[in-house]
Amino acid sequence: MKVVLAYSGGLDTSTILVLLRKKYNADVVTVTVDVGQEDDMKGVEERAYELGAIKHYTIDAKKEFVEEYVFNAIKANALYEGKYPLGTALARPLIAKKIAEIAIEENADAVAHGCTGKGNDQVRFDITLKAFLKPNIKIMAPVRELKLTRSMNIKILNEYGYSVSETHKKYSVDENLWSRSIEGGELDNPYQEPPEDAFAWTVPPEKAPDKPAYITIEFEEGIPVKVDGEKMNSVDMIKYLNKLLGSHGFGRIDLIESRVVGLKSREVYEAPAALALIESHQDLERMVLTPKELRFKRLVDEMWSDLVYQGLWIDPMKKHLESVINSMNKYVSGTVRLKVFKGSLAVVGRDSPFSLYSREVIDYNTGWYPTDEEARGFITIHGLYALTALKVRNSK
Repeated sequence: MKVVLAYSGGLDTSTILVLLRKKYNADVVTVTVDVGQEDDMKGVEERAYELGAIKHYTIDAKKEFVEEYVFNAIKANALYEGKYPLGTALARPLIAKKIAEIAIEENADAVAHGCTGKGNDQVRFDITLKAFLKPNIKIMAPVRELKLTRSMNIKILNEYGYSVSETHKKYSVDENLWSRSIEGGELDNPYQEPPEDAFAWTVPPEKAPDKPAYITIEFEEGIPVKVDGEKMNSVDMIKYLNKLLGSHGFGRIDLIESRVVGLKSREVYEAPAALALIESHQDLERMVLTPKELRFKRLVDEMWSDLVYQGLWIDPMKKHLESVINSMNKYVSGTVRLKVFKGSLAVVGRDSPFSLYSREVIDYNTGWYPTDEEARGFITIHGLYALTALKVRNSK
């Protein structure tokens, strides 16, 4: 049996690689999809061969991840439950698609992933794999099937003579360009403040520089194209903002999250670039979209975010929503000015050629002013239905 394994080099997939060989007597082809995780890709490949892989692929998908997945998320202001910028959720369908392509190329009998039965990723992987795999290729989920725990994984690897790093023992970490997710250990106590050793992208806010930093982000049709007036390629822009904003202590997220499988979980993330770009994009939308467009788009954005979080990247509804999102983003062009200081970020300026803001109209001292008659007429019509309802219902 030949199995293509989605391989990160972490604890779960390392254990799976060994078990596929020892328990299932399989030939294992490992695939690592680079979506910006700060791993030594050469080291990941070497470890795969050390654990018995017959072949290894490293696929650089960073540009595709940003331009075909992340940019859609920015245009949709994608924050699941108002806080999580969908870093892992966005990457999973891309990784699964690449795994499926290699499985077909390798004429594999099965694909395998390291998702648990309690997590969201099993849904994201399985649905996307089913969309792209040939029907004769089986999907294997050894962690779910064998009910493996982290302690069991460590024991299995040790029993077969393989070492386990200290970082694998303490936290479960998933990262890509858009976010870094940290789970396990002390973080399982939702009342306890996350310890500093859980973070890697952000400094403690109290240790951030004493002087604020000002940053400008320029958008074209909803897509960020320049930082501080300098045009940057998509991948470098995300990396630069993560580093700069993280050095000022900005980008930490701590929330109780509603998983797809019905569980509540305590999730800790680092996402400096994601939070800053979405905040900037939202602010620019407020300047260029009409009130009704803004209200409608909030509904569309939330539905898009929910579909992505739930692993339904291939849902036809997502494409319909994106048609609306892209249409509205046609006017989301302009520049947003940010101020970041000791863990906080604020929009302090914005400008757009499609701005609906008019200083001449809004200024209380100059320009157009409604007459008293116009104001009274508007107020009467605007509140008529509510006043009518109040009068009728209070009389009964």
